[in-house]
Amino acid sequence: MAVSIVIFEDNDQLRDSLVSLLELTQQYEVLAARPDCSEVKELVESLCPDVVLMDIDMPGMDGIEAVRQIRQVDKNVQVIMLTVFDDNGHVYDALSAGANGYLLKKYISDKLVHSIQEVLAGGAPMSPAIARMIINNMQQAAMPANNYQLTNREKEILQSLSSGNSFKMIAAELTLSIDTVRTHIKHIYDKLHVHSQVEAVRKALQEGLVK
Repeated sequence: MAVSIVIFEDNDQLRDSLVSLLELTQQYEVLAARPDCSEVKELVESLCPDVVLMDIDMPGMDGIEAVRQIRQVDKNVQVIMLTVFDDNGHVYDALSAGANGYLLKKYISDKLVHSIQEVLAGGAPMSPAIARMIINNMQQAAMPANNYQLTNREKEILQSLSSGNSFKMIAAELTLSIDTVRTHIKHIYDKLHVHSQVEAVRKALQEGLVK
């Protein structure tokens, strides 16, 4: 049974090319190809396609709002965004709205058929640049938002504390006096807003301040 597809793309030449590309084989059936999203809810609800190919930059209602409209009537249809935009705002807005994949138009001829197969198999097809951007953003988000303005020495001492070392052991390890270590630890407590070694270590581990 052919995979049913609805296309929303305002560029007439590209829209016709998409239809031709998909209908080259018997795997895909294009149920509708529209230049705008004025009837997006009605079309999706009545045609029940397997996949929607959605441009972002559309006249009238844009593609992101159209995805929100689709999700009001169909939670299961797979939506792949087709766009020239690869910036954070468009990517996250589209995914938050309910898109399942995000393909840059410059990769359409090479990646579209595979992307449709991937999304139907439960994957989340994305252009390499989009996937890399999302990974980078996730990694940045995972980094501690606040290092509490700890000095390098305070970080060294906090790391040693988290390893279970005593004040005396820290002093020996860093060639400091016990009084100097105590002073640094007091500053660490003040900056972390804690009152004990246990609290300091727990907070440092939870927020990634130490390894």
